[in-house]
Amino acid sequence: MTATNGRPAAGSDAGTGPGEGVGTGAGSGLGRDDTVAAVVRQWRSVHPALDTGPMEVIGRINRCAALLQQSEDAPLRRAGLSRPEFDLLGALRRTGHELTPSELAKETFSSGAAVTKRLKQLTERGLVERRGDARDRRVAHLRLTDAGRDLVDGILPEQLAYETAVLSVLAPEGQGELAGLLAELLGRLEGRMGALRA
Repeated sequence: MTATNGRPAAGSDAGTGPGEGVGTGAGSGLGRDDTVAAVVRQWRSVHPALDTGPMEVIGRINRCAALLQQSEDAPLRRAGLSRPEFDLLGALRRTGHELTPSELAKETFSSGAAVTKRLKQLTERGLVERRGDARDRRVAHLRLTDAGRDLVDGILPEQLAYETAVLSVLAPEGQGELAGLLAELLGRLEGRMGALRA
């Protein structure tokens, strides 16, 4: 990204016409041949004066996420799990201790109602077990069963192998640079969202 966060730098000729003068940073993506570049060219044809730089970043992040999730869900489907269900099991496995439903909701960026529904299904399958709180009967503590832990540990290597294969199209230094940029963006977004919730 440029110092202008994906917008053309001052003095660039971005916005002079559809597909022309795309500027620097995120705008340089118009020279590429992907689905987002085609979408951006179409928008520039309709609204040539608008800065489509943010669309080139956010659009590609969203498109990559959608494609990755479609492929990554294959081993989950074979195990009879949805992605959100696996995220719950993964949270219980990686934290290494019991979590309440509200803590699980925070860990997985899910609503309380969604977590409750998924936990019911996972409990019925014998993957998660619930323990009541001795001091507050309204609170439940959740942990993986042996079957749940074995399932997560069995699927995770396959997921990581797939992700390694996907990222192999980028050189190691490119992967590091991308990870750093995404970390910076995520940190800023999380900070902003936290400030808005406060």
